[in-house]
Amino acid sequence: MARSLAEAFKQFATKADGKEQTTADFTKWCKDAGVVGKNCNSNHIDISFSKAKAKGARNITFENLDALITEMAKKYKDDVKMGEAEAKEDLINKLSGAKKLMHGVTGTMKVGGVDRMTDTTLYTGAHKERFDEEGKGKGLAGRSDVVDNTGYVGGYKNKDTYDKKEK
Repeated sequence: MARSLAEAFKQFATKADGKEQTTADFTKWCKDAGVVGKNCNSNHIDISFSKAKAKGARNITFENLDALITEMAKKYKDDVKMGEAEAKEDLINKLSGAKKLMHGVTGTMKVGGVDRMTDTTLYTGAHKERFDEEGKGKGLAGRSDVVDNTGYVGGYKNKDTYDKKEK
């Protein structure tokens, strides 16, 4: 069953227990409904909002909504390539069916913190050296640098080859 425009208005309203909407509320409602386009953009929504609200008021009520949608339909018709009356009807249908979406919110992870911390594939840099190929910890050898007192420099590749060349 389709939701009524009044229920949708109340869901997106943040003022006076769902009885009033600010311009930000209405703009968010339009974005979530998918009615924002090239001609009917947020600037046009703000202008339409200013024309539709009561003189001296900062917000709109549900009674002002019909005038606001009528004003928006003038530009929205160019985006959807239809007449103004059909555009108004389409606006009403889209706004009625809009669901409030979360913007700018990071989603929750399905994996717990312990699982992420014990997943050795996520470690980088010096920390990945603490684990062997199978993902098991190396213990003390993985946490500290073992000093090699053979007399060779760390990057020297030909260790133990001098004696073999002489013989």
